[in-house]
Amino acid sequence: MSASGELAAVLRVWRERLTPQMAGLPAYTSRRTNGLRREELAVLASVSADYIVRLEQGRSAAPSVQVCVSLARALQLSDTEQEYLFRLAGHATGGGRITRMVPASIRRLVERTGERPVAVFDAMWNLLLWNPMWTALMGDPSSSKEADRNLLWLHFTGTSDCHLHGPDSPEALDASLVGDLRRSAGRYPGDSQLQQLVVRLKEASPHFARLWSRHEVDEHGPAVRQVVHSEVGTMDLDCDILTTQRHDLRIMMYTAEPGSESDSKLALLGTIGAQDMAADSR
Repeated sequence: MSASGELAAVLRVWRERLTPQMAGLPAYTSRRTNGLRREELAVLASVSADYIVRLEQGRSAAPSVQVCVSLARALQLSDTEQEYLFRLAGHATGGGRITRMVPASIRRLVERTGERPVAVFDAMWNLLLWNPMWTALMGDPSSSKEADRNLLWLHFTGTSDCHLHGPDSPEALDASLVGDLRRSAGRYPGDSQLQQLVVRLKEASPHFARLWSRHEVDEHGPAVRQVVHSEVGTMDLDCDILTTQRHDLRIMMYTAEPGSESDSKLALLGTIGAQDMAADSR
């Protein structure tokens, strides 16, 4: 069986084994379909129902990394199953390429940390997974192309809704990000997406190109950041970054000192985000 045929078959099996109750959806007494309907899976994975149909019929090109992450979350796949999905979709690791799989334990961590902005990045700072508070702070990543959901791209091209400033000079923050990307380039020499990102950044940002030409290697770590947001203004936030050992993922979380003005603004931002989501659903 071809990869597209196997992908179609396994997606149907995974969808049909997942009940509405398991997915947190209302359960109706009369159902003609085992497990989830295609339309229900489409809503959970934030893709069109027609796309799910084409995938299950083997009529669509292999899903992108972001779609694979969304399908794995919606279908509640184990790590082994998720690795299989990525392999069938042509995103297998090895040969000096970055893994873009988000383990089930990391998915649960993001889903259950609702009061603080949390996001998961791969080793080249592509955004893979985020919670609603991250959307409220940074803007909705799903509104941009997958290729543009990269921390360095947003930072150096100025396309984010909020702006970051570190405790040191802006140059130090920029150099830390670029040095971290070069570190990943050395660890994953066979990753074509990383190479393409560097080319795009050099073309779009002379500042990035100048920093990249230094050949400095660094590790972008936790810091206190001043975040300027269009809705609530300036916040002083702690930015913690955890790196997973097996998959080299970066988990970024923003928090504020309890009782501070920034903590109040972050809470207000969560309320504004919840109201926006409710308005969008009507």
